[in-house]
Amino acid sequence: MLEGEAGGFNADPNQSVADYLSSWLKTKALVIKPTTLVRYRDYVTKDLIPALGSLKLDELSHRHIAGFVHTQLAQGRGKVTVHRCLATLSSALGDAVRQHRLPHNPARPAVLPRPQTPERRIWTPQEAARFLRHCHHRDPVIADLCELLIGTGMRRGEALALHWRDVHFQDKVLYVRYTLSAIDNNHLVLTPPKTSSSKNWVAISPRVATALKHRAASAPTSPASPDDPYADLVFCHPDGRPLRPEHVLHRFRRVSQEAGVPRIGLHDLRHLAATLTINAGVPLTVVSKTLRHSTLSTTANIYSHLTTQAAHDAVNAIEQTLTQADPDRSRLHWPNWLRPRPDHLTWLPQMLKPGYSPAPPASSPHALEPPGEDATTLRPHLHGTTKRPPPQIRGNGLRPAASQVGTTGFEPATP
Repeated sequence: MLEGEAGGFNADPNQSVADYLSSWLKTKALVIKPTTLVRYRDYVTKDLIPALGSLKLDELSHRHIAGFVHTQLAQGRGKVTVHRCLATLSSALGDAVRQHRLPHNPARPAVLPRPQTPERRIWTPQEAARFLRHCHHRDPVIADLCELLIGTGMRRGEALALHWRDVHFQDKVLYVRYTLSAIDNNHLVLTPPKTSSSKNWVAISPRVATALKHRAASAPTSPASPDDPYADLVFCHPDGRPLRPEHVLHRFRRVSQEAGVPRIGLHDLRHLAATLTINAGVPLTVVSKTLRHSTLSTTANIYSHLTTQAAHDAVNAIEQTLTQADPDRSRLHWPNWLRPRPDHLTWLPQMLKPGYSPAPPASSPHALEPPGEDATTLRPHLHGTTKRPPPQIRGNGLRPAASQVGTTGFEPATP
């Protein structure tokens, strides 16, 4: 109980869901990014509290949450939005369980499974080249930004938060330290990158270096305050102000429409970078490092559909290596149980002799005559066959009957 109160939780059995969620938001504001806090706040204040806030926290059950989901879907809310709202509620109730405020999480199991991610439309190399060629003439700032996004796989916010002090042309690298985000599409904030592994160095190619040098040639010349976190940005307005993410997206889509390429998002350029590198045969570990994913499995799960050919190349390489190391396997060796018998066609040449004639019909007077030496039929004569021995008399004086007799199948042995 003391632990829960220290975390901002009230052990009052009459505490409502609204009171608990409000106190939970205040606690989370100390440990999560501002953009995440805004998203949690919108779900809590606009969806969860109006629907479930009047209930007592101890009385909140899986039935109430299921009813909330069905109501939201019936009103036309998207499954993705409802699932994110449920994820926020589950996170809040999970903290209550960890703080011993609730015995279990009523949002588990999830009422609505995670919706499948729709397949993304990625530009082909020809479409990307056509867009960049048009964009360099139409909007050089967006063109240089897209050159950076495609050439490095950086995220939009990471590129917009790039400072000149983090660009090292001599070493051909740059460092990702911040990401630029907009809260409520209004207030700009600089926050750490998405994950700890995202805060890392990125190699730059000569083409990307050329795009960055274009921005350096048009950088503001007036000195900025050293205390200004937005000073010395690579991508900014002529007066040094940062570019707003939503305005960048609008300019990008406008030029895309003019260039006649499919409509995509800026984040899809990151997927384009991964697609180009994987299809070029770059190892998945290098791709994961370039994209700065937290784990290799993240890269493999997102881009598994692009590694099919690599899987075939891997097994073919194994076969080729083993075949070259064993020259005796130049011809195929069948296991013994699959090999045909040596004499399985010995009778076929006899059947093809000129004297072969089909067996006479049963009504022919020669049908009962024994065949001659040169006569053959489709069933070859089996040499060395013997008659089946007569059945032995059993110890009880009975032998098996030639036909079924009664229910025993035996008949008395005749003396």
